[in-house]
Amino acid sequence: MKVTLANRVAALTPSSTLAITAKAKELKAQGLNVIGLGAGEPDFNTPEHIIEAAYQSMKDGKTKYTPSGGLPELKKAIINKLEKDQNLVYKNSEVMVGIGAKHVLYTLFQVILNEGDEVIIPTPYWVSYPEQVKLAGGKPVYVEGKEELQFKITPEQLEAAITEKTRAIILNSPSNPTGMIYTKEELAAIGEVCLKHDLLIVSDEIYEKLVYDGHSHVSIAEISTKLKEVTMIINGVSKSHSMTGWRIGYAVGNETIISAMTDLASHSTSNPTTTSQYGAIEAYKGPQDAVEEMRKAFEERLHTIHEKLIAIPGVSCLKPQGAFYFFPNVKEAAQLAGFRNVDDFVTGLLEEALVAVVPGSGFGAPDNIRISYATSLELLEEAVERIHAYIEKKRNDQ
Repeated sequence: MKVTLANRVAALTPSSTLAITAKAKELKAQGLNVIGLGAGEPDFNTPEHIIEAAYQSMKDGKTKYTPSGGLPELKKAIINKLEKDQNLVYKNSEVMVGIGAKHVLYTLFQVILNEGDEVIIPTPYWVSYPEQVKLAGGKPVYVEGKEELQFKITPEQLEAAITEKTRAIILNSPSNPTGMIYTKEELAAIGEVCLKHDLLIVSDEIYEKLVYDGHSHVSIAEISTKLKEVTMIINGVSKSHSMTGWRIGYAVGNETIISAMTDLASHSTSNPTTTSQYGAIEAYKGPQDAVEEMRKAFEERLHTIHEKLIAIPGVSCLKPQGAFYFFPNVKEAAQLAGFRNVDDFVTGLLEEALVAVVPGSGFGAPDNIRISYATSLELLEEAVERIHAYIEKKRNDQ
């Protein structure tokens, strides 16, 4: 049988994050001592009280279908969380729960974009944003967040990128991959441009609880009633409560968009996994001690490893303010080691030094790499020592 794939998937770029993780696992399976710094998930188990709540829900027979947009009790827990944390008030009809924040974003783009609609995506970006826009028939329009500006875009850059086809802008703060956070003032300035041009703001806030050194997360929806009306908040429990595999994310915002997303979900997924929803209810209603414990552990790793990273020849690295990634510029280091580009350097680092990092090219920043510090401090220290030694060895061998 001749197999012909649809154009929409034939043009997809594979996830560089998943690709490097798969290669690392392959080498591990061969018995090699690979240190993987590619995965974007906390290395802690889900807190016990969440596991117990989910288990109890199954024992109580809560294993059937739920409403497509999520359990009313979970929507209520999300609404309470938003009011408590950000002083934002929403109704049940303005909340849609889906199978992870990634699928919620996918569903959002499917319902807001028509063929040729443009979505502004600041670079560096999370790898799936452009592909999801393209799958919905849209066109990604990239605006460079310059390293000297903490990888953040300016209102002037945004203004210059807007055309009559621009439908939305994606903001991700704290950012994956850079760890940078937009301030309230920066968001307000960007928001003014969005209001002027009637743009929808897609605010990905999945790392909101992971902030360090006195920095704080601000949602653009908090700034004014007008901005709240044009903002779709995307969030979930994956990063904050170490529940990546549970696959619970949500969108909050415009009632008409939420209704369309819910209708689409009813034909694609039926409903988010029932047991996971009960776990997510407990995540928001139960004690939050574990969230702070994880944040503190990440902060300690951040401080320790950042100093070691910037001591490596040819490596510069802005200190992250949130999330759990370093995004160092290694262009000079790659050249010192004799490589043509950073992608080749990353391949050599994995195959010869047995350290897996993600090339920045997948995030729209080819001079950088992403290093996840969601692993033990001991492994992180060994990994950085290997990177340092590898560059020195390659430089001396030339």
